[in-house]
Amino acid sequence: MAEKPLVDLLLLHAGQLVTVAGASASPKRGAEMTQIGVIEDGAVAVRGGVIVAVGTTREVLAKVESYLDTRVVDAGGKVVLPGLVDPHTHLVFAGSREHELELKLRGMGYLDILKAGGGILSTVRAARAAGKEELVLIGRKYLDQVLSQGTTTAEVKSGYGLTLEDEIKTLEVIRELDRSHPVDLVPTFLGAHAIPEEYNRGNPEGYVNLVVEEMLPAVAREGLAEFCDVFCEEGVFSVEQSRRILLAAKEKGFKLKIHADEIVSLGGGELAAEVGAVSADHLMAVSDQGIEQMARNGTIAVLLPATTFCLMGKQYAPARKMLEKGLPVALASDFNPGSSPVNSLQVVMGIACRQLKMTPAEVISAVTINAAHAIGKAAEVGSIEVGKKADLVVFDAPTYQYLPYRFGTNLVETVIKAGQIVVGG
Repeated sequence: MAEKPLVDLLLLHAGQLVTVAGASASPKRGAEMTQIGVIEDGAVAVRGGVIVAVGTTREVLAKVESYLDTRVVDAGGKVVLPGLVDPHTHLVFAGSREHELELKLRGMGYLDILKAGGGILSTVRAARAAGKEELVLIGRKYLDQVLSQGTTTAEVKSGYGLTLEDEIKTLEVIRELDRSHPVDLVPTFLGAHAIPEEYNRGNPEGYVNLVVEEMLPAVAREGLAEFCDVFCEEGVFSVEQSRRILLAAKEKGFKLKIHADEIVSLGGGELAAEVGAVSADHLMAVSDQGIEQMARNGTIAVLLPATTFCLMGKQYAPARKMLEKGLPVALASDFNPGSSPVNSLQVVMGIACRQLKMTPAEVISAVTINAAHAIGKAAEVGSIEVGKKADLVVFDAPTYQYLPYRFGTNLVETVIKAGQIVVGG
């Protein structure tokens, strides 16, 4: 008879253990997103930061052996989810843009603020002036906040430097934060976030040349990013410019993302499908053709409802249509200093139910396993399954439906990252 494994940590008696299991090979689509694997009186056993047993408390205790130093977390009557995954953030920045709120309240649009030298360009000036150490301190503060709210893995983009030196600086800050903070970070190069002021008067192609010919080779050479992203939008980067940047990135081994069809239906969704992007993000103005092409080509729709909410927009991404067409849907915060100063996925979940008309189960799939697929980490995180990293969140909630119902309140009681209690406990 095989010996039972000794375990470092036992989580027992969860009222609802929501495993979101069974979709590590490919993201959930359509009705699959409602299947989230709820186990009552659930338990998880962990050894060396990895999950070794999942089931009811009785089943798990029968499979493993504890010892004197085994940590026991009693989740009695509470909801336990996989660590939340945020697949779209701009977390490394300097300064803030609270003054833009009044401009928006007066009716000034996002692109109007950008054209006036505000928006992204305002943050670019602050980020260029900030030293690496300052950016690390700011980033660590924001990571502490997201961890306290249940996010254990996040994608982080550059894009507030817009020079070779400052884009490299930002990506090096992301690498330092990944090494020094419990939240696992996935770095994305977003040199094509905006056309900087020094190129904006008649020479946008000159900046595209800089991204393709200098920035991409340097980032690839240093191994500083897994993904390349581009802001494909009217008044920013055209479809043709975006295609050129993304194909150049693909040649250098980057996986691809695209800010697509956020404000204008420009064909970003179609471009994402064409170039084989892992995800297309925003999609408030996506066409039906774009949805169908992405669904056929396996691109994941990463929706950012907090952005529409913060911009006081009326057009949210057509999530229900995407789900009906079999397009995998993930949710993200888009945390940034301007269009979405929201870094709580719990808030995003609440907005997604109310404005995207997604059900609580669909929302949970979208911030766990589908979000993990959107950043290439579904083999490691995003569900509670044997062999995966032990990233777990205990919520002070009686049911999983309670989480988006009570949005605006941080319901996190305990966060476990790679088998270590990092919040609460």
